[in-house]
Amino acid sequence: MLSARSVFEEILGDDESFRLFCSIAAGGEAQGGWENARIAALVPAGERALVPGITRHAADEDKHARIFRALLEKRGLRPVDVPHETDYTMLLERHGIGLAHEQLKGDRELTVRDVVVHLAHSRVTVQRASEQMRLLLKCFADDPEIGRAVRMISHDEDDHLAYCHEELLRLASAGHGHAIHRVLRECALTEIRVHRDVSLAVLDHMGRILRWPPTKRKALATGIHAVYAYERLGGWRRMVSLKRPERRDALTGPASPATEYARTAPPKGQAEVPKNQTASPENQAVSPKRRPTTASRGA
Repeated sequence: MLSARSVFEEILGDDESFRLFCSIAAGGEAQGGWENARIAALVPAGERALVPGITRHAADEDKHARIFRALLEKRGLRPVDVPHETDYTMLLERHGIGLAHEQLKGDRELTVRDVVVHLAHSRVTVQRASEQMRLLLKCFADDPEIGRAVRMISHDEDDHLAYCHEELLRLASAGHGHAIHRVLRECALTEIRVHRDVSLAVLDHMGRILRWPPTKRKALATGIHAVYAYERLGGWRRMVSLKRPERRDALTGPASPATEYARTAPPKGQAEVPKNQTASPENQAVSPKRRPTTASRGA
């Protein structure tokens, strides 16, 4: 019988599918870290109070990328090239969701509307990430390696979601409610389509790697389409609602360490990036070259 647990166990139990899974996840997290670092550097003067939270979000995303890369290294595996059709982050940008990378590469200060777009985009995509991490945690809570990594990432994603709720509600009370509602709706309706397409693309690649029979692929594809139908009919609304989070100031303070994952040697032939280069928004004005790992986390 097909279940989320059995499918994930197959994917994580095979080296080639595990490499693709972790490469997709690491690439998406790294890209999210770069985006948030650049946004923190460009926040308008009137919204500088947001900088610590956005900077913390960037640091968490970078940490998650290191965790997924470390999981590969612990198996003695290297990242793989990730097909562009599985690149959730890139596809969202191509559909006009979030702030364009060309804008973030520059030095021009953002506007308050840009901040609204960023937070609305984060509200939607972090909702997806939070749900996916909770599903993985349900499946692998007892696994000594995967479970520990997923638990840490899931906690961070919940904090990111609380932060988005809190800041969007603050901006809504300042008179930006109509713009927030419009951008949230646009983001959510686009995201569910992109998520469907990326999920089908990942299914296709995993199916070939694991040599799934056509009947199994068809059943899984039917499930993906069913989820999209539910979301299109109204499930998307969970991604646009706003409520006061139970935990306030969720992104106050530095990112929690992940020493057991992060302190791994870089693959042979690759120099380790200096810590201050990844942590400083000013040092990331040029978008990082896409490594073989770059893809989305939302697969």
